[in-house]
Amino acid sequence: MLPRDLLNGLEHRDVVSRLLDRGDQALQKWETVCSDFLSPPELIEATAVLSKLTEIQFIAWGGYAQAERQRLAIARADLPLDLSMVSLAAVDVAGNFLFDTATHPDFLGAILGTGIERQKVGDVNVLGEKGAQVILIPELVEYVELHLTQVRTVPVKTRKIELTELKIRPPQVKEIATVEASLRLDAIASAGFGMSRSKMVDLIASDDVRVNWKSVTQSSYQLKTGDLIAIRGKGRLTVGDISVTKKNRYRVLLNRTM
Repeated sequence: MLPRDLLNGLEHRDVVSRLLDRGDQALQKWETVCSDFLSPPELIEATAVLSKLTEIQFIAWGGYAQAERQRLAIARADLPLDLSMVSLAAVDVAGNFLFDTATHPDFLGAILGTGIERQKVGDVNVLGEKGAQVILIPELVEYVELHLTQVRTVPVKTRKIELTELKIRPPQVKEIATVEASLRLDAIASAGFGMSRSKMVDLIASDDVRVNWKSVTQSSYQLKTGDLIAIRGKGRLTVGDISVTKKNRYRVLLNRTM
């Protein structure tokens, strides 16, 4: 059995424990097994642990390059493994949302309202007034086609599509340079997201801001090069090079992905 002492001190202990169980299954049955969908923080912690194991190998995939939620395929180290072994499916949820706009939480809520667990669903990509496309485990496609019939007040038709039919908008990256008195989260994030510092302080205090996919509720949190700041609906901000000016202020390069 794979060692369980690797679980000590983990934030997502239960998730990683289930992955070790899947790893044991892959070893014992000589088969490739897939995990549930993992959120970004779960994925980071899980891959850090699994990378320490020489008996198994793994690969992550969520259906497209920028996917946030991904599944892991796990196999013995001496067996072939590629992206095609990560079992995924997609459905198109079509309706006329011109007069009743639906958001990501609306579509996700409707899907979970059919009785499906969150970890069985990947990314939900909203297509504006036309509906959305949803990535999920293949075993649930027929169930969703049958039971997902309405989102908000809008009747919808749900059908299976190929992953190649996903309409993914390429991310737009904007480079930003700012000079700040400190590397505090509220200072850097307000400059990067183009909002007032007081508004950013409120977002941080209300637990709407993630740094490296972890909740940070302290505005004074000190950032460093490589940190990723995320706010739902506003994109992501990556901290680039940091230098000190002659006046002992910090010149920070930021990349905002929208």
